[in-house]
Amino acid sequence: MKTICLYFQVHQPFRFRRYRFFDIGNDHYYYDDYSNESILAKISEKSYLPTNAILLKLLQENKGKFKVAFSLSGQAIKQFQLYAPEVIESFQKLAATGYVEFLSETNCHSLVALKDKNEFERQVKMHSTTIKELFNQEPTIFRNTELIYSDEMGDTVHKMGYKAMLTEGAKHVLGWKSPNYLYCNEINPKLKVLLNNFSLSDDIAFRFGNQGWSEWPLTAEKYGQWLKDLDPKSEVINLFLNYETFGEHQWKETGIFEFLKNLPSEILKHKELSFSTPSEVVQKLQPISAISVPNAISWADEERDLTAWLGNEMQEEAFNKLYELLPKVQKCTEAKLLEDWLYLQASDHFYYMCTKYFSDGDVHSYFNPFESPYQAFINYMNILSDFSLRLNAAVPENTQEQSISNLTNLLKEKENKIAELEASLKKNRTKAKKNKI
Repeated sequence: MKTICLYFQVHQPFRFRRYRFFDIGNDHYYYDDYSNESILAKISEKSYLPTNAILLKLLQENKGKFKVAFSLSGQAIKQFQLYAPEVIESFQKLAATGYVEFLSETNCHSLVALKDKNEFERQVKMHSTTIKELFNQEPTIFRNTELIYSDEMGDTVHKMGYKAMLTEGAKHVLGWKSPNYLYCNEINPKLKVLLNNFSLSDDIAFRFGNQGWSEWPLTAEKYGQWLKDLDPKSEVINLFLNYETFGEHQWKETGIFEFLKNLPSEILKHKELSFSTPSEVVQKLQPISAISVPNAISWADEERDLTAWLGNEMQEEAFNKLYELLPKVQKCTEAKLLEDWLYLQASDHFYYMCTKYFSDGDVHSYFNPFESPYQAFINYMNILSDFSLRLNAAVPENTQEQSISNLTNLLKEKENKIAELEASLKKNRTKAKKNKI
């Protein structure tokens, strides 16, 4: 019997405004509030809310036979709380059915696992706390940012108490092996590894609305038959998707919602198929072997590696400059700085700097709010420069930085005093004019 593990990633970054060189040291607000609110409102209306409504009905109708899993990034959750609390409520209704599992991840959808274990663990704990507070679940399965995984990361995640980790069923890692089985970590076999069947997942996520595709139109009946016809020895088919697939990447007009509505019944009509959450897969199945991943993989682009975020010198420089600040950040207690620190780490900012213009160029340009990767880099570095100044002022480590901090505070006090005096002068002038009248 084959079981289907259906998992959705939900993430929205806090987008930065156009931050000029002359803003450095003068304006410490980095966010494009209009874009963040308007984009979230659009995607919520087109994707999150209607898809959640469909899933809720399917979960209630199938009474435990249909199950799904989600990972909601901390940045997405924060934006829902700010701009669309009804989306949080709709996810809570899904959680209340008892047939939805919420996974753990880094709170800010960061690449920190590549840099620092302590900061990585801190961010994961922050996210798990949020999931517990909102959905009353303590995650036992981990999904790293963009399914990034390596043997070493898996070992770290198991030591943090997680039972399993999701990642991509990359061809260069699997070789002749199939992703349709449960595997385990090469270093620590106690950590189970679920591998995405990217071919079947991409049929929905990327090819569904393509009328030039030989399999178009894709119906739920056809897709269910594909799953049934897979090697009967297959044990689990992991379908990992961006949640925006429904209604945003694949518009309503493509028939994607009708496909989703009919999918569970078309799959469940085959007695050899069922649905399971990741934790149920781990509980039911035994790994057939270890999977060796010495170099990190992801589910991005054809390469399934890290080049979407760290594939050129601009990305490397921005990434390294950011984490050079970590020792000071760990000493910082200023809440606003710590919040900005989290938002600066979102993988999206490095994704915008990608210079791939060939096999995956269209994908990168679709998600990029900047006119070019170079503008994304300059904008990010300007913001990072201002953040560094603020951090140095908050956590000075030498006499020079202390002097700069003192001078900055002195200038702020002077500016406040001038503003106070100007307001008083304006008030007195207005009063004098009234007296003359």
